[in-house]
Amino acid sequence: MKHRCTRDVVDDLAAAGRLIRIDDPVDPDLEMAEIQRRVYARGGPAVLFSNVIGCRFPMASNLFGSLEQARYLFRDTLESVRRLIELKLDPSALPKRPWRYGLTPLTALRMLPRWCRRGPVAANRISLTDLPRLKCWPEDGGGFVTLPQVLSADPRESRNLMRVNLGMYRVQLSGNDYDPRGEVGLHYQIHRGIGVHHRAALDLHRPLEVAVTVGGSPAMTLAAVMPLPEGLTELTFGGALAGRRISLIRGDHAPVYADADFAIVGEIDPAAAAKPEGPFGDHLGYYSLRHEFPVMRVKQVWHREGAIWPFTVVGRPPQEDTTFGHLIHELTDPIIPSVIPGVKAVHAVDAAGVHPLLLAIGSERYMPQLDARRPQELLTQANAILGNGQLSLAKYLLIAEDRSGRIDIHDIAAFLSHVLERFDPRRDLHFYTQTTIDTLDYSGSGLNRGSKLVIAAADTPCRRLAERLPADFTLPIGFSSPRLVLPGLLVVTAPPYRDVRSTEDLARFCREHSDRSDSAIPLITLVDDAEFAARDLRNWLWVVFTRSNPASDLEGIDSEFVHKHWGCRGAVVIDARVKPHHAPPLVEDPQTLAKVDARAARGGPLAKYL
Repeated sequence: MKHRCTRDVVDDLAAAGRLIRIDDPVDPDLEMAEIQRRVYARGGPAVLFSNVIGCRFPMASNLFGSLEQARYLFRDTLESVRRLIELKLDPSALPKRPWRYGLTPLTALRMLPRWCRRGPVAANRISLTDLPRLKCWPEDGGGFVTLPQVLSADPRESRNLMRVNLGMYRVQLSGNDYDPRGEVGLHYQIHRGIGVHHRAALDLHRPLEVAVTVGGSPAMTLAAVMPLPEGLTELTFGGALAGRRISLIRGDHAPVYADADFAIVGEIDPAAAAKPEGPFGDHLGYYSLRHEFPVMRVKQVWHREGAIWPFTVVGRPPQEDTTFGHLIHELTDPIIPSVIPGVKAVHAVDAAGVHPLLLAIGSERYMPQLDARRPQELLTQANAILGNGQLSLAKYLLIAEDRSGRIDIHDIAAFLSHVLERFDPRRDLHFYTQTTIDTLDYSGSGLNRGSKLVIAAADTPCRRLAERLPADFTLPIGFSSPRLVLPGLLVVTAPPYRDVRSTEDLARFCREHSDRSDSAIPLITLVDDAEFAARDLRNWLWVVFTRSNPASDLEGIDSEFVHKHWGCRGAVVIDARVKPHHAPPLVEDPQTLAKVDARAARGGPLAKYL
């Protein structure tokens, strides 16, 4: 099924029994998001809301509710796209394996985008205030577009289709200081393609033309978040996955995706001041706070006939956007060795908020005749990873050698155990200070500012991990509830972090902890609630990697500097308590919870998912 619009997607899923239609009135202010969160959590189908309070357009969610459902949507093209990516990285594979790649050049031809004069999305003109105002979390600053496709062109080459950028950047439709009739907030973060275009426009003293489209083929949604190999643009990838060339409307505006359901067309005026955008409940599980971001001045708003507004809800993983990560890994895992030589696999950990924690399997080839007992080439590969696109936003990078080839990088518990058995805290911790981290991560020293840590582990075990606490195990006064999350990985409840004086708790723990040796427990994490953090690995990953900044929140037992390198003889200790400068975590609105509970009690097609 080659979908052109959201209506095609809805009809396709409904025919397969993968969609439920809700005709009762549903409020886009909090209620709709709470329904979506529950439906996703219970493995439910896509949902079409046909009666949206305050809006004449139907809305659809959970279109990518599972990896199986995403594969179903792309069932006609997914395999050909996988082969196309393989051939893009290794063109010599075509004559070597013609039975696999024989038809791939046809895919390449149909993937090229093209210009057009008009398209279905331009059929109708409406006001900005006619669009849905989806609010997902109680403290959100207004209504947001949660599945936007933001298109911009390099102002120096505005007619070059291969220089058009497609990205998924947050768009605030209402609230704050925006003029509701003609302004939206455009929140794009560091290391994004639109930033290059915006910089060029500012240098030329010109407005940056921007189009925000919503809907159309689901391929465009995935293309907007897809990390792609050099020479393969988002639009060409989208065309391959959609099974047809992506058409863009050309005019005195930014390129507009012709088959979209909706389009917001406008520009960023270089003379206009930025305005506060946010807060917004984001995918790390916290609010991203109000900050100054560019304002898009809206000139036109279009929609196609029969338009449906697709949306998603983000929050602490897993949410629907987790499916994007799974599908991205499925498509890109085989190409990692071609992109970063020596690196066999990379995994951005969804449960930790994606960017805060990156796992990698590398290889040691510098001196193959020797049994390498310390990381060498792994460090070169770590630098290559941290210099590669959005991988550069990783805050913690754990990279390990695995000569056996048995470690599955997606088995996080096994990978962590592999590293904990092998890293030497005296030499294998490598910090990057005063650097950039993800815009949404508030654990650092300011917006986009923080530190990084690489932990490298050669494939030679140096310890046996403790599977239970020793009988004589004790903690310093004020610390309690020690629990092993995994063998060798301890979590401890620490005194609450009140103010800057609480930083002494971390140093005091390291001074007073009874186990001074390079022990069978090489990693200790201090948290506010050890029972919660140890309840399952997902909790531990979320707490530790979203609430710590390596340079300021990591210490070690018996630590020392040797030739300006920091290390420790005993356990590494991470302070993952909530601190005053952190963003608040996402908490549902009690009244909305009661409202959705009441809806479930009334029965209906969604009741078993609520």
